[in-house]
Formats: sequence, C-alpha cells, structure tokens
Amino acid sequence: MDVLASLEALPPWQAALAVLALSLGAALVAEFVVIRAAQRFVTRTETGLDEIALAEIRVPLVTSLALGGVFLLTRLDAVVAAVPFTAAELESFFGDPALTVVVVLWAWGLNETVNRSVDYLQEQGARYDFAPVFSNVWTILVAAGTVGTVLYIWEIDVTPLLAGAGIAGIAVGFAAKDTVANFFGGVALYFDDTYRVGDFVELDSGETGTVVKVGVRSTTLLTRDEVLVTVPNSVLNATKVINQSAPSRRRRIRVPVGVAYGTDLDDLEALLVDIALAENLVLDSPKPRCRFRRFGDSALEYELLCWVASPTRRAKATHRLNRAIHDRFAEAGIDIPYPRRDVTVHADGAPADAASGVPVGRAGAGADSAATDGGGPDPSGARRPPTTPATRPTGGAVKPSPHHAVLVPVLAQLGPVDALVSVFGPFVLPALLFALGVVGYLFLLALGRLGVEL
Repeated sequence: MDVLASLEALPPWQAALAVLALSLGAALVAEFVVIRAAQRFVTRTETGLDEIALAEIRVPLVTSLALGGVFLLTRLDAVVAAVPFTAAELESFFGDPALTVVVVLWAWGLNETVNRSVDYLQEQGARYDFAPVFSNVWTILVAAGTVGTVLYIWEIDVTPLLAGAGIAGIAVGFAAKDTVANFFGGVALYFDDTYRVGDFVELDSGETGTVVKVGVRSTTLLTRDEVLVTVPNSVLNATKVINQSAPSRRRRIRVPVGVAYGTDLDDLEALLVDIALAENLVLDSPKPRCRFRRFGDSALEYELLCWVASPTRRAKATHRLNRAIHDRFAEAGIDIPYPRRDVTVHADGAPADAASGVPVGRAGAGADSAATDGGGPDPSGARRPPTTPATRPTGGAVKPSPHHAVLVPVLAQLGPVDALVSVFGPFVLPALLFALGVVGYLFLLALGRLGVEL
C-alpha cells in the first residue's frame, strides 16, 4: 500500500513511467538472473522433473511481471484521471486483457508441466503407465478452470451456463454412458495396478499382446502378429486379465517328454538338464530341472522345467528345446514311444464253435491264419493291424442277409420264392416291396378312372 501511495503522489506521467519501468525491470531480472541461476542449480540434480517445471513456468513468469505494470496502471486513480478514458474503458482495453493473458499462460504452463512430467516418468520406466489417464483429466480440469476464470474476469454471468450445463450433462451422460464406463474402468485399472505399458498380457478371450498405449477410453495391445487390438477399459475392468510380465518378466516353460519303459531315468534326467543348459534362451538361474509326472499308458511321462527372460520368448524356446530333445534322444538311443492298438475283426454272421467260441472256418487256421489276418506277431515281434475283410464267404452260394431268417420261411410256401432267393439273394425283399407298391398304385389309378371314390 505504501508503494501505491507513493505512486499516487507522483505526476501521472511519472507514475505511469515508474510502473512500466518497474514491471519491465522485474521481467528482465527474472529472465536473465533468476531463471539462469535456477537452471544452473537444477542441472546438478539427479531428476529431470525440476528442469521441466522451470522450462514451463519461464514464459508465464516473465510475461506476468511484464503485464503486471499494465494491469497496475488501470488501478491508479492519478493515471486514470489523466487519460481521456473512463476507468471501465481502461479496464476493458488494458486491465482485463492483460489479466486474461496471464491466466491463460499460467494454465498452459501448468498443464504442460504435468504432461511432460508424465512422459518423463514413463521414459524412466516408473510404474506410472496409467498416468496418461490423469494427465488427460488434468488437461480437462485446467481448461474448465481457465474458462471459468476468464469469464469471471470479464464479469460474465455463468449461472445460465451452469444451469444449461447441468441439463446437457444429464443428456450427455445417457448418450455417452459407454465412454463414461470406459473412463472409470481405466481409473479402476490404475488403482488395481493391473498392467503397464510394455507388459505382455493375456485376456479372458484368449487374445495376447504387449500393452503399447493406455488411454482414457481404451487400451491398445500389439499382438505377436504385429496387429493392434484396441480393447475398451470397461471390458478390461470386467474380465480376467493375466499379466505375464508381473511381478517379474521372466517366465517358466514346461516341456512334456515321454520315454519308453525300461529307460535309465538317471541318464535321462541328466540329458534333459544338459539340453536346457545348452539353450541360449533358457536362463541359468533358476536352474532347469526335470520332474517325473506319471506312469502313462505307453510311456514314462516327464516334464522339463526351465525359465526364459520374457513371456514373448516362451514359444521360441519350446520349439528349440523340442528339436534338441528329438536329436539328442536319437543319438543316445532313447525311444519316444507312441500308442499301439491290436484290433481283431470277425465276419458278421459266421457260426462259432460252441466249445472254443472261435468262428467256424478259423478254428483250424492256426498260425497261418493268425499271420495272414494280423492276429500274430510279424518277424520283428510287433503286433500288426488286422487285414481280414469285413465279410468272408464260406462257400459258393450267396450269403443271405439276416432278415431272410424270418421272411423266407413264410414266403417259401409260395414255391418260386426258393428259386428267387437262390438267384437274387438279399434283393428279394426290396423287389417284392417295390412290386407291391407298383400294383397298389395301378389299382388306385384304375379305381380313379372308373370314378370310384374312396
């Protein structure tokens, strides 16, 4: 107040000159003395956040000091009385514009400070990958606050705007409910610390990929096929997400191996561990190891357990290990068994011997029949699949089908049926049915021609 009183005591032109000189002098001191001294200080610190803050507040600070004199002149009664403008006109043409510029510059500087700080933290690898969500929210809040402050400076009544904004907010809320759900889904994912940029995640739907971007509305994944998949945050918040990069990026792989019964297990385990240690993609710590899981139907089932540095290397490491196991087993003479099945097929309808249960015509076949039909071993000692046809004729006559056992004795009373059966065999019944159908159709056709109604 003493400074204002001293300025009021001066002539108007001297007071205006003194105010402008003080404001410009303060701006120059801030630019060439204060800012540069601060820059030399922040360069010696370990973090870069202070450098970002200093770079962003430099322009608002210097501009505010320079325009502060213009705003102050509109508040000096001596200066206002000496110019051919009213106090309201001076404030409208000089005071309010100067204050508006200052408010906008500070809002811009603060917003850029937060956004650049977020980018810096992400580059440093800190777990602030969901910070872009709050960076966008901060931008919206700063923009809304700036608009409200500017309206207040220009004395614009915002009450009607607030009332209209309330109604519009309700309408927008219903229309953009999915967007709002995605926004709050992103906020929930941030507080849950579900994933961050660079993590390899697997969704409940089976999709996998690396998180490359986290936004207000959605999260973008890059699959192994170099395809970008955009998933709404509300979906991620409601589904199961497997983060394969947390708490550490290394991942264990399991390679199942089956070996023949009778294999030396000590030699097998040593060989599998050597194969894993020889692979470059496999980590030396934790050390690879083998586990005997179960006695299988055809093999002793083992599992090779080892670790890789990243979940994206699991498929490639499994491929290399499988190839190495195949080659080393072949060199060491270790068999990888596969299931074998012996199948015996008997002809349908062949009568069986009452004592032995063996179909007639095979009881005396012996080793020759077994070797021919696949029932016995081949020269190598292994069982061969059967090669016996599904039906085997036992004589020169045509073998009747099963339904003849019921129909033929009845039809045999007609005399010629025996001859038909012996000649045409299984085609007798379909032929008789077809003939009866033709006769019935001709009979109905004749009745129709005679005008007889049924």
